[in-house]
Amino acid sequence: MTTYDWIVIGAGITGAALAYELAKQGFSTLLLEQHDSLKGATRYSYGGIAYWSGTTELTRQLCTEGIDRHRILSDELDADTQFRELDLLLTIAAHSDPQTLAQRYTSFATPPRLLSVREACELEPLLNPTAIAGALTVRHGHIDAELTTQAYCQAMQRLGGDLKIAQMTGFVKASASRITGVTTAIGTLHAANIAICAGGITRQLLQESGIWVKQYFTHAEIIETPPTDLKLSTLVMPAEAERFQLESAATQPVVADLWNEPGHEPTPAILDAGAVQFLDGRIRIGQTSRTLTDPNATIDPIQSEADLRAKISIVLPALGSLPGTWHHCTIAFSRDSLPLVGAIPSVEGIHLFSGFSNPLAIVPPIAQRFATHMTGKTDEIIEQLSPSRLS
Repeated sequence: MTTYDWIVIGAGITGAALAYELAKQGFSTLLLEQHDSLKGATRYSYGGIAYWSGTTELTRQLCTEGIDRHRILSDELDADTQFRELDLLLTIAAHSDPQTLAQRYTSFATPPRLLSVREACELEPLLNPTAIAGALTVRHGHIDAELTTQAYCQAMQRLGGDLKIAQMTGFVKASASRITGVTTAIGTLHAANIAICAGGITRQLLQESGIWVKQYFTHAEIIETPPTDLKLSTLVMPAEAERFQLESAATQPVVADLWNEPGHEPTPAILDAGAVQFLDGRIRIGQTSRTLTDPNATIDPIQSEADLRAKISIVLPALGSLPGTWHHCTIAFSRDSLPLVGAIPSVEGIHLFSGFSNPLAIVPPIAQRFATHMTGKTDEIIEQLSPSRLS
């Protein structure tokens, strides 16, 4: 019977990065994933790295470390993550005041520059000039999150780590407050430590075992097109993105208890119209966000796709009629927009690594810091991200 130092649950970008960094520190590591190909938020990610968006000393430091990691990651992992930097275009709706919106961004590490309608359309010729009052722009990192995750997994295995495809069915408990492994369809797996990197299903996974955490999720919906000759020059998103306001409203005390059972929708759905094109020509269009408390909730794909196409057609008319496939996944978030990283209070042997609102920018440095922290070298940033802060 093998007992690992660490079992990491979930092989999306968070789990893959963490498993690699743990293996790099010399820990015996198993990365456990229920699907043989990516199905969740990593699979449908825009791939954006908002390294310019830190608004506090902590987030600015993490974003700076994050972009530094991405710039060397392809070489370190010996695989192409398709890292690049491109122009992010934050469109300002025709009825909004550009100066007021620009002012909201002044606290960011790199405040975006305000563009006129003409300047915005020069930067992104596919824009509909009558739909906007202007735009904000800033340089933005971009990767293929799937390829990056695969690169992390392969590098972890080269370091001696294991990757197994099997669904976790429960925890092995030495006592009511001590977890020593997980049960799966392929047998029981033992470890000194378990790291939960299961994204949007983290809450459900833990709740089924009587472990309650203050991590939440949205249902996100996008359309992905096949490679197309149409060229999108920038990554387009609305300047008045509603997702973060949605997350804040959905975790207020008056609605927090609704998350303890399925069948609720703490806040109404929103649709932030945006698009990005990958290097192979695919375009992802989205996204709708819903705070449905059941991670397995049924969503009408026909209506959702129609809504997405109607909204993107206003801003980027050429994209609205492109052939494409509707997709859905869940995305994790926390109450204060910071991830939950570290030991779960009152349950020994289990750690969270989830709830990232800006994942691609900060997962790489936090994974690196966490793994080093676990060697006994105290990391003040990891301690600040502990789940106990929300107790």
